[in-house]
Amino acid sequence: MKLVLKFGGSVFFEGENINTKLIKRYVHTIDQIRQKHEINIVVGGGNLARKYIEALDYLGAPESFKDLVGIEISRINAQVFITALKDLAYPIPPKNFDEVIKALNSGKIVVCGGLIPGQSTNAVASFIAEETGADQLINITDVDYVYTSDPKLNPEAKPIENIKIDDFIDLIMKNSGKAGTYNLFDITAAQIIKRSGILLKFVSGRDPENIVKAVNNEKVGTAVISKIKR
Repeated sequence: MKLVLKFGGSVFFEGENINTKLIKRYVHTIDQIRQKHEINIVVGGGNLARKYIEALDYLGAPESFKDLVGIEISRINAQVFITALKDLAYPIPPKNFDEVIKALNSGKIVVCGGLIPGQSTNAVASFIAEETGADQLINITDVDYVYTSDPKLNPEAKPIENIKIDDFIDLIMKNSGKAGTYNLFDITAAQIIKRSGILLKFVSGRDPENIVKAVNNEKVGTAVISKIKR
């Protein structure tokens, strides 16, 4: 299969520190999966990006500038992952769509951060999934499912194991769309998934084995089902 793995930037952090042990475990898991499947990766900015964006918001920065800062932090996170992957990875995170296409032709695992202001790293992951004809886009986050509402804010939020793409779009439309607030997914990414019929999954980033389960179609996390049959 062809796979795109989208890591939330916060997955790699333990408190204020980068969890290098977990990153090494992910590299081991990815190395195993790539023996049978083609993999590309997108990494978000996570809580670190949000902290900078909050500071810039307080200081009066426009949304476009906050987006640019978030993109730079996501690229730094991507470069950390590239360093861990060593020769398995394309050596630098692409900075635009043309560079993504060039990198995809290298035969290496491409690790991207953000690309352009106004677009989340989930949209980047969805674009790469569509461009490569991916069978699955696996979104690795700091929660174990997609919930009916934010479980961090609402203890009554219920986990969802399977959801149709249109219902999923209705759910994410509740998000504001401001810089740094794409906690679940954004509408641009969801529309790409819908038109391409890609199977989208959400799994917890606490255990790298969740990726293996998702790839093997075992019961884990949330599956977003498109109406388009592949």
